[in-house]
Amino acid sequence: MKTQAAELLRTVSETRRPVVITEDGEPMGVLLDVASYQSLKDTSLMLKLIGLSEDEERAGKTMPQDEVFAEARQRLASR
Repeated sequence: MKTQAAELLRTVSETRRPVVITEDGEPMGVLLDVASYQSLKDTSLMLKLIGLSEDEERAGKTMPQDEVFAEARQRLASR
C-alpha cells in the first residue's frame, strides 16, 4: 500500500488532477495536490465572504465608500 500511495501522490502532484478513492465502487475520498487543495479552500472562503457581504447589503448594513474612508482618516488622525 505504501508504494501505491507514494505513486498516487506523485501522479497527483505532477498532473494536478484529483484521484477519487473508492471502496466497493463507492467514492470514499479524494486525493488532491496541495496547490489544488489550497485553491479550493481560498475559493470557498471567498464565496462565504461574498455571501456575508450580500446578506449585510440586503440588511442595509452598508456605508458609502467616501464615508468609510473619511471615518478611517479620522480614526488614524486621532491616534
